[in-house]
Amino acid sequence: MRSLIRPFAIALLALAGLAGLAILRAASAAEPQIVDGIAAIVNGEVITYSQVRALSAPREKLLRSQFTGNELENKLLELRQLALKDLIDRRLVIQAFKKESYQIPDHFVDQRMQEIMRESFGGDRNTFIKTLEAQNYTLGEFKEKEMERMIVAAMRSHNVKTNSIVSPTKIEDYYRKHHEEFTTKEQIKLRMIMISGQKDTASAPAQKALAEEVLGRLASGAEFDRTAQVYSEDSTRDNGGDWGWIERNTLAAPLEKFAFNMPVGRISNIIEYAGNYYILKVEDKRGGTTRSLSEARSDIEKKLLQVEAQGIQERWIASLRAKAYIKTF
Repeated sequence: MRSLIRPFAIALLALAGLAGLAILRAASAAEPQIVDGIAAIVNGEVITYSQVRALSAPREKLLRSQFTGNELENKLLELRQLALKDLIDRRLVIQAFKKESYQIPDHFVDQRMQEIMRESFGGDRNTFIKTLEAQNYTLGEFKEKEMERMIVAAMRSHNVKTNSIVSPTKIEDYYRKHHEEFTTKEQIKLRMIMISGQKDTASAPAQKALAEEVLGRLASGAEFDRTAQVYSEDSTRDNGGDWGWIERNTLAAPLEKFAFNMPVGRISNIIEYAGNYYILKVEDKRGGTTRSLSEARSDIEKKLLQVEAQGIQERWIASLRAKAYIKTF
């Protein structure tokens, strides 16, 4: 047996947290249990429906809270198909590991088990074991699953070899084509006073006169927030007309045009829109700046390396599928 301790060390030591418990059997007790059966055969090894449901269960719970009826059924079917595909890919990777006669020493797995107990159970072995039992897992079964996860992570790392350097041309091309990724969203901190001009036709001139009076008070030094509490008919009246931090496409276009072009601290003139009268004040601004290529270069390089690694990994998995006997049911 060949040991892959050295090439796999980084991948194995990078595994942390309670990822191991993420695929514990989590079928809802409130739902009728489906009779188990064969979901797929991968080179003679069986994947069961219960394994598919165990992997998809956490995500299924979220879907059931968001969708109903046919839409829910379609979402669940899609999720389970993805879970089955993931299980098939994992089985292919583990089979490739065994075919190469690799091995992961027991002490690596034992170390991982100790990490899980220490980080998620405060080092309490009894609590850890009771949690596994509550999920219908034995310590041996969980250890085997953890070994499989370590194998998959190590094999993926071992078979994905990328260039350590991305050419400057590729980095510059990415920056040029994805310029918006490096521009922060423009935001303003806004206060608004709205006076309705549509109460009735007879009062429309009086309402405009009121808006002019309010603007005059503000020009004379009246506090915007207190004035808004007295005169504004907007939903933010009680908060002194405070809209907080807003982005573009929050306000109606004519109001946005004024608001985002106003200097900080400036009070607008009366803006007539949709029969109402608005007075705006921009208290602060942030965002709207773009990182330079030199500032973004490191992040772009990391991203391109990740994309390259993902592509290599997908091609490797595809080559395993092409050489395998896979039958789904």
